[in-house]
Amino acid sequence: MNETDVRTIEVALGARRYPVWIGHGLLGDGARWRARLRGRHALVVSNTTVAPLYLEQLAKGLDGLQWSSFLLDDGEAHKSFANVGRALDALATLGATRDACVVALGGGVVGDLAGFTAACWMRGIDFIQIPTTLLAMVDSSVGGKTGVNLPAGKNLVGAFHQPRAVVADVDTLATLPDREYRAGLAEVVKGAAIGDAAFFAWLEAHADALAARDTSIVIEAIARKVRYKAGVVARDETERGERALLNLGHTFGHALETAGRYTALLHGEAVAIGMLLAASLSERLGMSESADAVRLQRLLDRLGLPTAMPAGSDPEQLLTLMRLDKKNTAGTLRLILWRGIGRAEIVDGVDEAPVLAVLREASSAAS
Repeated sequence: MNETDVRTIEVALGARRYPVWIGHGLLGDGARWRARLRGRHALVVSNTTVAPLYLEQLAKGLDGLQWSSFLLDDGEAHKSFANVGRALDALATLGATRDACVVALGGGVVGDLAGFTAACWMRGIDFIQIPTTLLAMVDSSVGGKTGVNLPAGKNLVGAFHQPRAVVADVDTLATLPDREYRAGLAEVVKGAAIGDAAFFAWLEAHADALAARDTSIVIEAIARKVRYKAGVVARDETERGERALLNLGHTFGHALETAGRYTALLHGEAVAIGMLLAASLSERLGMSESADAVRLQRLLDRLGLPTAMPAGSDPEQLLTLMRLDKKNTAGTLRLILWRGIGRAEIVDGVDEAPVLAVLREASSAAS
């Protein structure tokens, strides 16, 4: 493979800096990512959907190592403490030492759980992200957020643990179902909506090509979103300030996911709806104009994403779930809102009354 065919974006974290490689054929380019493994043990964490497709190809790059695999069932509901325990048992069975590496082969659920497992084993060992979904390529694989869900809420337990590398082989997107692909596009839109109005306009101009999976356009979109996120992570690794902006739509979205028991909506679908709810709240609070929300909804519609809450959603239940969000402080809501496309901001102490009004209005519209 020609090196010029690979996009390389560095996440600049000093001695812990790491590359994000984006391109074709990277999964089989073992010489590239094998160099990031420092020991003789490796545990590949994947799921029962992805492993039959790509584990054999990945295994060629692990030749000569002592390695094994641990497979999850597919779906957000399996990002649990119970499965972390099983993954840790797999490391113990392998005899993994402190220079071992966990390799995450899959989407966001696999990456989050694998990274958290790596953070826990012997107080932290290496891991490599090999995302196979668009959502994981553009968002969850970059930045070192790891964790698991609880019945009370999503990602309430976790750790910041940066990978040694991210290997985004776009060839794996060929086997990604349309619904999963569209869910990933929501995270691309989110990055533009937060802080890059020019990127948002580019997405509007190329929405049809993105929806049709035009490979060159998809690679450009991935690279732009990763470059933006890498910059934010480098400036605010542990989310003390600016990085919180990356959660636009997530407080609403996580509540929707939890209310649906992690089965009704994919994460990207919930983020799409959540962004529109955040835009509606911003407009209600006098922070933005309706034209911005209209543009956002039109783009999400063109990309085939849901823009309405699931029928039967309970506004009071959603507000209760939103109170458990990790961004909240001193018992008050801390939300990411905006002043229009590309101008998101952190808003502390948000009054619950307009939040509940927005939820009720959206719930009524969905009925």
